[in-house]
Amino acid sequence: MAATDRDIIYSILKYLGKVDLAETARTLERESGMFFNVTYFEELVINGSFDEAEEYIGGFTTVHDNAYSTKTIFEIRKQKFLEALENGERSAALNIVMDEFKTFEQYNANLIPESTQLLTLDDFSHGSLSEYGDMKKARRTMVTEIRRFLEENPLLKGKLLYPAMNAGPPMLFKLVHNQNADADPDHKLLYAKVDPFLRIN
Repeated sequence: MAATDRDIIYSILKYLGKVDLAETARTLERESGMFFNVTYFEELVINGSFDEAEEYIGGFTTVHDNAYSTKTIFEIRKQKFLEALENGERSAALNIVMDEFKTFEQYNANLIPESTQLLTLDDFSHGSLSEYGDMKKARRTMVTEIRRFLEENPLLKGKLLYPAMNAGPPMLFKLVHNQNADADPDHKLLYAKVDPFLRIN
């Protein structure tokens, strides 16, 4: 993506935040793959919105792109599985094992058998798994770990912070104006009519 295109998208994102169009901003972040909103992602995980969290990160990386992506997505699915067990949702937990854990078998051949064994326990939150008895605490612990994976993931390099630039329509129209300077010789007159506040040198 050209530098000017990136600047336009960043300017739109900042403006959407300014006018409280958060959902639209998150969609643009994910679909453009340009800025990963760590705060939003962590809130999804802490609130137990695991499918939404995975959908969001899916705009930036896939499960097999690198070890950091694999670990991030695995932690999300593992937490979803453990919470299904905690809530007595055995059928949902089994579906996670069969549908969502299979992709990780190449990294751990014992993952499916070990997970299936947990399904037979009446109370799995004991021994080495006792920390999962408090799901809110477990989610926050996981978020801390995932944050490290995000920061070290090369596919997210330069995407965890907005670049320094002014937000709002004037910056946006200036960027569009510059981008179309060669493509449309009449663009100055067009933008002058549509947006009288736009200054043309």
